[in-house]
Amino acid sequence: MFGALEPTSSHFGARLRGYFLTGLIIVGPVAITVYVVWWFINLVDGWVKPLIPQSYLPDNFLPFHIPGVGMIVGILALMLVGALAANLFGRTIVSYGEMMLDRMPVVRGVYRLLKQIFTTIFSSPALRSSAWGSSSFPGRGLYAVVFVSGEPPAEVKQKIGNGEKLMTVFMPNAPNPTTGFVLFMPAKDVTVLDMSIDDGAKLVISAGLVAPPQDELKTLADDAKAKQKPVPEEEPVV
Repeated sequence: MFGALEPTSSHFGARLRGYFLTGLIIVGPVAITVYVVWWFINLVDGWVKPLIPQSYLPDNFLPFHIPGVGMIVGILALMLVGALAANLFGRTIVSYGEMMLDRMPVVRGVYRLLKQIFTTIFSSPALRSSAWGSSSFPGRGLYAVVFVSGEPPAEVKQKIGNGEKLMTVFMPNAPNPTTGFVLFMPAKDVTVLDMSIDDGAKLVISAGLVAPPQDELKTLADDAKAKQKPVPEEEPVV
């Protein structure tokens, strides 16, 4: 009698475990996303709210707390700065500010580096046209996903290239893509993939767990093989 109840109880436990995992898959990403957004809003509010006069804060004349006021004010302030910098008066102020920073020994190096990074990320057309690629690294027969940055500097071409075409690639570390290696590799060792920036980032951050659909991967592999396969020369017609 007890033996007949075991399959039913085990089946019921499996269903409960399946329900739990399904709920975790649904609620987990939502909860983490809400937590990250809430943390970022509170972080910006903590930076911006102390700069706002107390008489303008809605928390002083409303019976409830309104999150995100600092973020809204910060976004409006950035838009205002961008609008002012677009005219001659604003460009003059910005140029004078840059001149002052260039005269500071330590600050000027940090400022130039950060300005170059922000300019490259947000306004460089070369970055928007970059793509993910596959390179034979760290050894033959092993392939790593790299971000194709572009062409290397002229000095690298002259002293390292030896007449061979090189490419600048960034090989991110998984699952933290903010760290990695900048490599100057022969162009023949890098296969440019038609994978989108988002799909490549998901592939690296998830340590290979989240990959593009299998049909898309097959298409990318076929395209890569077709690019590497030499095209036979046509025989001259007599």
